Amino acid sequence: MKLIEWTMEEQEQLIHFMTMNTWPYHVNSHPGRELIEKAIDEGGYESEEVKTFWLESNEGEKVGMVKIYDLQDEIPLFDLRIAENWRGLGHGTAALRLISDYVFRMPEKKIRLEGHTRQDNFPMRKTFERAGFLKEAHLRQAWFVPKEYAYYDAVTYGITREDFLEGKTTPVSWDDEKVKEEVRFQKNWDFPNSFNSERLIIRMPLMEDAEVVWDSIIQSASSLKQYMHWAQTLPKSEETRENIRLAIADFFARKELRLHIFLKETGEFIGSSGLHKIDWDIPKFEIGYWLDVRHEGKGYMTEAVERITQFAFEELHAARIEIRCDTENLRSRAVAERAQYQLEGIFKNDSLSANGKALRDTCIYAKTQ
Repeated sequence: MKLIEWTMEEQEQLIHFMTMNTWPYHVNSHPGRELIEKAIDEGGYESEEVKTFWLESNEGEKVGMVKIYDLQDEIPLFDLRIAENWRGLGHGTAALRLISDYVFRMPEKKIRLEGHTRQDNFPMRKTFERAGFLKEAHLRQAWFVPKEYAYYDAVTYGITREDFLEGKTTPVSWDDEKVKEEVRFQKNWDFPNSFNSERLIIRMPLMEDAEVVWDSIIQSASSLKQYMHWAQTLPKSEETRENIRLAIADFFARKELRLHIFLKETGEFIGSSGLHKIDWDIPKFEIGYWLDVRHEGKGYMTEAVERITQFAFEELHAARIEIRCDTENLRSRAVAERAQYQLEGIFKNDSLSANGKALRDTCIYAKTQ
């Protein structure tokens, strides 16, 4: 990976990069064009205090950007952003090492380099640690998110000049046992964003999926409406786009793991599944799914469920996986049974029908490790 200095001639590229990706742990997770233009005009990306760089892979692809600021100070800060398509592949760690090298080899000797993130941003915290940074502060309710009107705890990571140049890590002496206990399940959080089965590509959502997902929902509306609460009214294309943005944010926050399904042979989108209602303490997951009606009857969803089940057991160390469905949803029940899930019971009057007009019974299928 290389740092390539951004220039003012690349404003449109920077605006596109910032507005077409989602930034779930930043104060503004969906910055608009006007906000980025204003920041550029005010020197927020290039000045005596600020330098911005593209992060370019060895193959010449732009995988992210970094803004290093407070450059006139002895302790610079940085804002690192990896594009959605390239997250979870180790680029963040490589980028942090490049940033550290750039800062500590500047003619004006810098003492240390700092970065801040939300306390629950565990992927970024792991990236800091892998790059040799140490957690040095925990600030309670210091990270305000206007859209949610909520405060989160914040954490600060740092690396000293001496530690970086000597390739060592000097421990910070403080009691952090409570936080370690709270995030003990981090071992399950480093997993691939995509995987394949014999005929399918199964991966996390991307913004580029919005149009094909929306079209698939529209084409399958009458079928989906029967058992899907969210399909009672047809979404507008922009609503589907926003829904995918939120799904991406939830995926990186490890709150919900939506997965989009594509045919290997043609690249065609055929449906959606994922791991939901997650309990990381066990860990336990529920698989949900829907299929484009144009691809029914070919065994695709059974194949997807079998592969997702394998992924959950092998990569996420699942102890239990459930499939829940209406007793009258015979197609969904058939998928669970073909995937060799066991029917553990039927909950009587457990839920409302998709249209909210009648009580329904729920089948509980499960697999355990």
